[in-house]
Amino acid sequence: MKKMFAAIVIAGMVSLGGLVAAQRSTMPTVEVFKSPTCGCCALWVKHLQANGFTTKVIDVEDMTEVKAKYGVPGRLQSCHTGVVNGYVLEGHVPASDVQRLIKERPQVAGVAVPGMPIGSPGMEQGSLVQPYNVLTFDKQGQTSVFASYGR
Repeated sequence: MKKMFAAIVIAGMVSLGGLVAAQRSTMPTVEVFKSPTCGCCALWVKHLQANGFTTKVIDVEDMTEVKAKYGVPGRLQSCHTGVVNGYVLEGHVPASDVQRLIKERPQVAGVAVPGMPIGSPGMEQGSLVQPYNVLTFDKQGQTSVFASYGR
């Protein structure tokens, strides 16, 4: 009986592992533009990877051109810019919000976490979380709140 139970448990674990692998393979690649020396940007990339995203990192010395190319409004800018499925990801956007964005497909240019709030992915400092919003933005620079944290 114990051998049968063990076999069932192992089969279940293998199936679950296959589901996780399938989910990872269906997650889109996030192209991330960042400074080669920015540690918090590298931590945000690891956060995306830990949540099933494949990443392609492009180190850039001057992010000004990247932000202009992707239409990131000045007041929303942060240290790195990502692109996924036609959307712009500016700053320390949580992976769960990226997943929601690509699932819901709202009519926006992208989402942004302006600045570098403590407690956002890649900016963790223990249990401290500064309140922050994830904002959507359109090509005209109009924004709305997509998600809120630390409130």
